[in-house]
Amino acid sequence: MSLPENTTVLIVGAGPAGLTAALSLAYHGCRDFVIADATVEGQNASRAYSINSATVEALASIDAVDGLLSQAIKAKSIRIASRGSQIFEAKFDPLKKYSAYPYPLVTPQNVTELALGQKLKNLGVRVQRPHRVVGMKQSEKDSRITDVSFEDGQIIRARYIIGADGARSSIRTIAGIGFCDPESPNLVSDVLSQMVAADVTFEPEPTGPLTLEGHLNGTISSDSFFMLIPFGNRFNVELTRDGEPTTKPVFRVSCAIPVKNGEPPHAPPKEYIQDMIDTYGPACITSDSSLNRTPVKIDQLIWSTRFRTHSAIADRTFTRLGAAIFLVGDAAHVHSPAGGQGMNLAIRDAIFLAEAVTKHIQASAEDPDVDDTILQEIAEARHARALETIDFTKKLLKLASLGYDPYAWWMPFSWASIRDLTLRILGRFHFVQSSVAWGMSGLGRR
Repeated sequence: MSLPENTTVLIVGAGPAGLTAALSLAYHGCRDFVIADATVEGQNASRAYSINSATVEALASIDAVDGLLSQAIKAKSIRIASRGSQIFEAKFDPLKKYSAYPYPLVTPQNVTELALGQKLKNLGVRVQRPHRVVGMKQSEKDSRITDVSFEDGQIIRARYIIGADGARSSIRTIAGIGFCDPESPNLVSDVLSQMVAADVTFEPEPTGPLTLEGHLNGTISSDSFFMLIPFGNRFNVELTRDGEPTTKPVFRVSCAIPVKNGEPPHAPPKEYIQDMIDTYGPACITSDSSLNRTPVKIDQLIWSTRFRTHSAIADRTFTRLGAAIFLVGDAAHVHSPAGGQGMNLAIRDAIFLAEAVTKHIQASAEDPDVDDTILQEIAEARHARALETIDFTKKLLKLASLGYDPYAWWMPFSWASIRDLTLRILGRFHFVQSSVAWGMSGLGRR
C-alpha cells in the first residue's frame, strides 16, 4: 500500500496505544496523521484482559468507549484464595463515589483492538499495513521534520512521531533512547519471574462461584500465583477467529511458573496447561478427584503464551530528531502484569499525549517558533506515572511471592501465612476493600 509523502503526525504501531493515539488526535481536531503498523493484520491474541476505571474514563473523554461498554464484562470483585479456601474479596462497588465507571471492563485485548479499530474506521481512518520503520533522519530541508524510512523503500516526512511499536520499539532504538529497569535488573523473587497464560474451555463445564462472569480470581500457593478469569461465551467469535469455533464458556488462566520447573514452551501445549492447572489452579477447574468432586479437563486450548515479569522504562519519552518524537505504551515502559496496569497505562499515555500534540500543533500555527514546553511537560508527567506504576506492580509481586516455608527455626510461621491471616482479618473491613479497589482502578495514577 502506498504511503503519503508528508504528514503532520506519524503514529508507528496500531496496538491499543497507537489506535488510541489516533482516536485522540482526531477527537482534538487533528486529522492530518498516518497510522502505520509492521504486521499484515491486527492482534489476534487475547493477551491483556482488563480495562480499569481510570482508562474507561479517559476513553470516554475522547468518545471512544461505547463499543467497549457494549461488549465487555463489568467486573464485580477480585478474590484471593488458597487452593482450599477464600482469603479475601474486594468488591468494586466503593468506586461509585469516585467514578462514573466503577468497575474494570473484562475484555480480551484483541476485542479491545477491534472496538478501537472500528471506531477509527468509522472516522474514515485506515491503518496502513504492513509497513516497518527501518530508519529516521532529520530533514535537510526543514530542521523540524524527520524523514522516516520504511522497509519497502517508502519515506514519510513527519513533524511529530509517536512510537507505539511495542517493547522492541524501532522508534526507540533508532532514536538512541535507553531502556532498562529503573532500580535494578529484578527485585522480585524468582518465584514469579516467568508466567504462562492461556484461553481454554473445559469438559465438563466447571461450576461454582469462581466460574461466574464478573469476578477476577487469584489462587496463592507455596511457589506460584494463579489467575482464573471467566469470559463466558460472549467473546467466542473473536477468540476463535483463527481456530476451531466453540459455544462453550471460555476461561483465561494465567500462572507463575517456578524457575525450578524450567523454562515454559514458547506456546505451551494443552498437556502443559492441564498440568499447570492441576498443580496450581483452584480446585473447581482441576482434574484431580481428591480436590474436585466433579473433575474437569481442558477441552479446547484456544491460545497460549509465555512471558517474563520484568520491568523497564525508557530514559526519556520525548526527544527531537528534527521532528518531535514520543514513546507510548510498551515502547516507553514495561512491567509485570500484576494489577492489570500495562495496557491501561499505554492507553492513557496515548490519549493525554495526543491532546498535548494537538495543542502544540495549534500553537505552532500561530507562532512557528513556539518552544517545546507543552510537549516536555506531558512527557515528564507520563514518565512519572510509569515509574509509579512500576513501583506499584513490584510491590504487588513482592506481596504475592512471599513463601510458605517457616522464616526460621525459632519462628514456626511463614511470611505468606502472616500475609494470608492479615488479609483474612483486615479484609472484613470496608475501608480495606475500598483501598484495594482504588489501587486496582488506576484512579490515583491517571
